[in-house]
Amino acid sequence: MRKLKILMATVLAIGLFSCTKTDEPTGAAKLKAEHTRNEAADFALEDANGQTLKLSDLRGKVVLLNFWATWCGPCKVEIPWFIEMEREFKDQGFAVVGVSMDEDGWKAVKPFMQDMKVNYRMVLGTEEMAQLYGGVEALPTSYVLDRNGKVASVHMGIVSRKVFEEEIRALLEAKATAAAADVDSAPLPVGMVAAGAN
Repeated sequence: MRKLKILMATVLAIGLFSCTKTDEPTGAAKLKAEHTRNEAADFALEDANGQTLKLSDLRGKVVLLNFWATWCGPCKVEIPWFIEMEREFKDQGFAVVGVSMDEDGWKAVKPFMQDMKVNYRMVLGTEEMAQLYGGVEALPTSYVLDRNGKVASVHMGIVSRKVFEEEIRALLEAKATAAAADVDSAPLPVGMVAAGAN
């Protein structure tokens, strides 16, 4: 976690400029072609209400998986967007899942969630889980998953709200296909992080 905070300091220094211009696009929506998408690593972790959240149970929905922390400045810029996106797109088959990388766990996260009025599910990330997602070397890092549980885009650092919305809308419009029938793709091995691992 110490390494993550050091890397975050560098990203924060770069990201602060982006934070001051949050209404302006800082990138473009770039969804991976369907046949190149890898399956997102599965996990089962307890959410803020003590219920187990299993990523694979969200198959059929477009998911925005956001790694963040309460001490991360750019993360605080994105979270209100995610709250509004959860409200706007939830009934269309969309879900935001927050993965907090805070060392203080729920002690830091629950008051933050209450203050921000977070309306989406939150879990505590672990080092093991972060490794399943390539190490998560900077915060925020967001993975946008298609309805088949495959990674359609990855955003390391802050990007514009417009980019997220364009990607989400495009994926919501796409029909889910049978993942088992996709023999051309070579998904990464699906790992599993047990509930209560942290």
